[in-house]
Amino acid sequence: MITIGNRTLGPGKPCLVVAELGTGHLGSMERARELVDAAAEAGADCAKFQLVYADEILHPLSGAVDLPKGRVELYQRFRELEQPVSFYREIKEYVESKGLAFLCSPFGLRSARELRALGVSALKIASPELNHLPLLDEVAGYGLPLILSSGVSTLADIERALEVTGRDRVVLLHCITAYPAPEDEYNVSLIASLRAVFGVEVGLSDHSIDPVLVPALAVLHGARVVEKHFALSRTGSGLDDPIALEPASFARMVRGIRKAEEVGSADVIHRLEKEYGADRVRRVIGTGVKDLAPSERENYRRTNRSIHAVAEIPAGSVIAENAVAVLRTEKRLRPGLGPEFLPVVTGRKAARTIPAGEGVTWEDLG
Repeated sequence: MITIGNRTLGPGKPCLVVAELGTGHLGSMERARELVDAAAEAGADCAKFQLVYADEILHPLSGAVDLPKGRVELYQRFRELEQPVSFYREIKEYVESKGLAFLCSPFGLRSARELRALGVSALKIASPELNHLPLLDEVAGYGLPLILSSGVSTLADIERALEVTGRDRVVLLHCITAYPAPEDEYNVSLIASLRAVFGVEVGLSDHSIDPVLVPALAVLHGARVVEKHFALSRTGSGLDDPIALEPASFARMVRGIRKAEEVGSADVIHRLEKEYGADRVRRVIGTGVKDLAPSERENYRRTNRSIHAVAEIPAGSVIAENAVAVLRTEKRLRPGLGPEFLPVVTGRKAARTIPAGEGVTWEDLG
């Protein structure tokens, strides 16, 4: 079994409820503490943050990104949200003083190593980083439990990630990478399918709006973890605040999860059908077949990681290791080769000039 903080995951154990606080602290320790206090009071088991360095995530030329709060120059926003490691050390101590487990997402080797040095009990890898193989290879060596989100991914992507991390200490989270995510794309019966196919514990990272329907059905289908964005107010300034649950709604979600654990499948489904309608419940349950959700398809290979030129690479020059980076592409730039091809790209000559920020493709290699 996998232990995160003092919570053990597995059959017969309570579902681990994760409040995704992300970067909602906005650089304020006081606000971070308010978020942790509210999450604890709402019934969360775990408070999760994100240790962001803009250069680990995006190229400065990646442009504006559509987010729940509108179009945002995300690289610049991440730069503004960067905090020293001491900030996260203080948050971790405060989270644990409230009896919660501390979780945090790294986005590259620097942030991963800093979190390891903080003594975290587990790491969470976000969906866009599921194919960041250098990051997965790094954290696989830490001996820590890993929670891997699997939004905007295929079965082959998941298999490749697990080949790097191993399976013994991994929890896979079924996820739809859309903000908000349409509830009828959640296909929560896939949770049991993923467990059967990959032989790992499976949970849910939920971006849908309703606080109960998707999480409760996920628990009935075997979710060991439920993660949901949490904010003091949906009108706040955090990047994810518009799609997050406020404290009262989060507490309602926790009650729905615990009721699903207590009462069992048939009775809970009957209650949900009575409240939401049988057809709506059936659509959320879905087919159990893994595919990119309709809301994810246009973002596949753009939200995920690929190889990009850090600065302009002149034609005929040898591509050095520090000349490229594994980054999210987003809308403005061209996607490059997948991170698995990094050893092939470095050391090759550029067949043509590769503009700064653009993805490196086979056509760029001599």
